[in-house]
Amino acid sequence: MDESNKIKIEVPVMADLAAKGEKPEYLFWVGCAGSFDDRYKKVTKDLVKILDYLNISYAVLGNEESCTGDPAKRAGNEFIFQMQALSNIEILNGYEIKKIITACPHCFNIIKNEYPELGGKYEVIHHTQLLSNHIEKGTLRIDDKEFVNKRMTYHDPCYLGRGNDEYEAPRNVLNQLKSELVEMTRNRSKALCCGAGGAQMFKEAESGDKEIYMERAEEALKTESNIIATACPFCMTMINDGLKLKDKEEIEVLDLAELVARALDL
Repeated sequence: MDESNKIKIEVPVMADLAAKGEKPEYLFWVGCAGSFDDRYKKVTKDLVKILDYLNISYAVLGNEESCTGDPAKRAGNEFIFQMQALSNIEILNGYEIKKIITACPHCFNIIKNEYPELGGKYEVIHHTQLLSNHIEKGTLRIDDKEFVNKRMTYHDPCYLGRGNDEYEAPRNVLNQLKSELVEMTRNRSKALCCGAGGAQMFKEAESGDKEIYMERAEEALKTESNIIATACPFCMTMINDGLKLKDKEEIEVLDLAELVARALDL
């Protein structure tokens, strides 16, 4: 596609729309990684391009968005979690949010499953589910040759897979890319954690023979894939770290949003 035809990124903000009396169908919950991590900002941009491509009505909270409280809760600090969650819920309910899209399984899980008991009840959709739904409806058609000769494997994020029993949506999307999809030995409900969940990403390693992310990176390498597909910012970071230590940085670790955006040439 000619550069002049590429989609320009203009992200609507909830407060601006509310001031005009407008209400989008979805809130796009960007998350800490999608907002601040330089690598995952690319995923955020590609997901925005896809939302615009699909003509989806959405907005972000912008400066009003805060951490969901997931790391605090997983680390055992219920007080901090509830402070963060209740603050978020007050803002979300103030805008009368009904549907939320997010690319982070940790945000997805906690808003979907743990916010309701604090008064935050929403329909929460992971971006892989959104993409899969549009593929099934026929509103997202991927007819490309970008990945035809590529070999790809997919890492199941814990909070999307075992936490919420979502294994098919990501694979439904990947199967549209016409690459050779090869499963790791441990996949779906038996998939190995990347090593970051449960707030482990933010603490020093414990004693042991091997880091979990190294074990998972080695499993991915055994598939001899050109691309390791992910659907979680934590998983992306950990697997990339494993590949660096294995001196295998030529293998791409890409989020599904990045893969779809590349296939659509957005």
